[in-house]
Amino acid sequence: MRQYETFELCFQGKLLSEAYAEIPLYAEFRCDNYAKTIMGFYDGDGRYIIRFLPEVVGEYSWRVYGEIEAEGHEVCEASDNHIHGIVKTQDTHFVYADGTRFVPFGTTVYALAHQEDEVVSETLGSLRNAPFNKIRMCVFPKHYVYNHKDPYLYAFEKKEDGGGDVGKPCIAFWHRFESILNRINAMGIQVDLILFHSYDRWGFSNLSQQDNLLYLKYLLCRLSANPGIWWSLANEYELCRSKTLDDWKEIEAFVAENDPYGHLLSNHNCFCFWDATRPAVTHASIQTKALTEVSRWIQRYRKPVVIDECGYEGNIPQFWGSLSGREMVNRFFGVVMSAAAIAPMEKHSLLMMRCFGGLTVEN
Repeated sequence: MRQYETFELCFQGKLLSEAYAEIPLYAEFRCDNYAKTIMGFYDGDGRYIIRFLPEVVGEYSWRVYGEIEAEGHEVCEASDNHIHGIVKTQDTHFVYADGTRFVPFGTTVYALAHQEDEVVSETLGSLRNAPFNKIRMCVFPKHYVYNHKDPYLYAFEKKEDGGGDVGKPCIAFWHRFESILNRINAMGIQVDLILFHSYDRWGFSNLSQQDNLLYLKYLLCRLSANPGIWWSLANEYELCRSKTLDDWKEIEAFVAENDPYGHLLSNHNCFCFWDATRPAVTHASIQTKALTEVSRWIQRYRKPVVIDECGYEGNIPQFWGSLSGREMVNRFFGVVMSAAAIAPMEKHSLLMMRCFGGLTVEN
């Protein structure tokens, strides 16, 4: 084990061919006064996996129970200087688990995981040479202008009627998805993972709430031990017409309660801001052009405010993607100036900005 790095236990057991998104598999890790119980998952071909993120240095005892019975010990060594752990909030700014300041500068690659391998590699090559340390990326494929291809892998196996069987996660999809996440994280880039969105023709946006929670449970078992991800409940949550406000509140609570490590959590709007004063919400994720209001939102929420969308520089016909470079910079600058209002309130306030690219200002 290494502090702040994913530790994995893998066991061989019986083959499962029916529903396996939720199985009785648990593990308890203890180190002096530190204890954490986590859930495992089925990884296909009789593999049962437990993933754990050690946060403290020392000697651990672990016990696996349920579908698999096992126990053992492992020594967790201190992390390397360049490994800092999960990003958390501290007042109105972000820090890693070890206290190192995190200053996000992000972009969007919504449908990256659903592109051909060549496009994925080309995109990651671009990111490697870019200044970004945070991206927003979807779990599900996206149907939108300029993006009409069918991916060759989906999160769930297909039913005979063509729909997705949430009870049977597609193991090949998750292996490839995790490989992409790991390649991004290896470059020091955080992934703001979008769990739902409305731009869909495959039925993922219209799952029953029971299936929504089953999908989330499997995802959380697989990914929660990854220190380089954030949870974005949705992109433009109000456009998901099949979900009520109570559904979203239940989803928010479910993610927070089933994540053993407390990753950052937000919900991105189109028109109506999600209530960032809610206890489980760690920061405000906002789409807006009203950039002069940012300092007021910081004072209201007393949390980091991330402008995840204020328009895009580009030359496409759609209004949202046709900003000039000058206007893009002007919007950045307007937010920088609005941050001045918070200087008297807190000595070390940070305004976290992301507008296609992004910026951060420290007062």
